Amino acid sequence: MSDDDPHTFHQNMIRANTVLPARREDVELHTADGLTLVGELALPEHNRPVATLVTLHPLPTHGGFMDSHVYRKASYRLPALADIAVLRFNTRGTSSPRGTSEGAFDGADAERFDVAAAIELAEFRELPHPWLVGWSFGTDLALMHGCDPAVEGAILLSPPLRYSGPEDLARWASSGKPVVALVPELDDYLRPDEARERFAAVPQAEVVAVEGGKHLWVGEPYVRRALDEIVARVAPGRAPLPTTWDGQHGTALHAG
Repeated sequence: MSDDDPHTFHQNMIRANTVLPARREDVELHTADGLTLVGELALPEHNRPVATLVTLHPLPTHGGFMDSHVYRKASYRLPALADIAVLRFNTRGTSSPRGTSEGAFDGADAERFDVAAAIELAEFRELPHPWLVGWSFGTDLALMHGCDPAVEGAILLSPPLRYSGPEDLARWASSGKPVVALVPELDDYLRPDEARERFAAVPQAEVVAVEGGKHLWVGEPYVRRALDEIVARVAPGRAPLPTTWDGQHGTALHAG
């Protein structure tokens, strides 16, 4: 029987477009250079969060924004499944249905103020145990600008190491903070063997090869893998995540 057969019992499966309960609020981030950035904070519906993800999206000049699908699904699922808060926002000059952040793309330079504003919002809201989660361009932002005393560590999805350099890796190495690189086996930019060589400069770094994965993490099995790996680091004991949900839930218009 197919998943669409009315006689199969998949009513409670968490699918790509399943939206689980959370307290979701639009937020604004204010940068030190005077810009207002738009974002969303998703919190557990009833519980205090046990950890916080400060997400940094892929390259906005190539379609990256706060709604990039892994992050959107993190916000749909993690508050309910793991009591994790998820902060998403558009970096300067980036647009999404939530709105457009002021300013203009600056090739990972002035974006330092965006990263700082996100960390400051997490601090102001007293969100516990903040981790940076970067994806592609967002991993460069995390490495270049995110080694902040308030941050517990960094999780990097598909790090290209394009804008960041040895001095950034050295800063994280000196900090002793955990760095976890989730590297797809078939990535377009940096594959696991080279990633192990590059991240050898950070003794505490962990490189996780994702078999069969590609840079964009397309496909529900890869999204689940990414979220499980993230949760295992920021909230030990809460992964792997459940794949079913018995309570109320919604459905997003777009599953991708």
